[in-house]
Amino acid sequence: MGARHSGREAALQMLFQMEQSAAEAADVIDLFWHNFVSEADPDGRAYADSVVRGVAETRDKLDAHISEASAHWRIERMSRVDRNVLRLGTWELAHRADIPRAVILDEAVELAKAFGTDESGAFVNGVLNRIADTLGRKDAEAPLA
Repeated sequence: MGARHSGREAALQMLFQMEQSAAEAADVIDLFWHNFVSEADPDGRAYADSVVRGVAETRDKLDAHISEASAHWRIERMSRVDRNVLRLGTWELAHRADIPRAVILDEAVELAKAFGTDESGAFVNGVLNRIADTLGRKDAEAPLA
């Protein structure tokens, strides 16, 4: 498992906790690494921390993108896992141009499948595809042979 993948898993857990407890990002980050230092992958720590801080700083804007893209689903009605996977993926789409769109979507779908319901993967994929289109994120063209 790569550092970014493990970082995304840790970030999702922290985002979930942050929403559940209404705690500040810095407090949740400190608590997470204090309690899970032996289980969490330290290689993913820097990425996880940057995602959590980034999502916390831009949450209202991320939620607006998610609400716009999720036809017939108010953000409050989404499961907490789906909502936070979408926040994570939307933040990456908006702020990490160095990561290909396909990688962001694939990782988000995998997280949704691992931590959400049977329908989470398809739901997250559909919403993030619409958000990526809205943000103008395109996959790189394959080179001509």
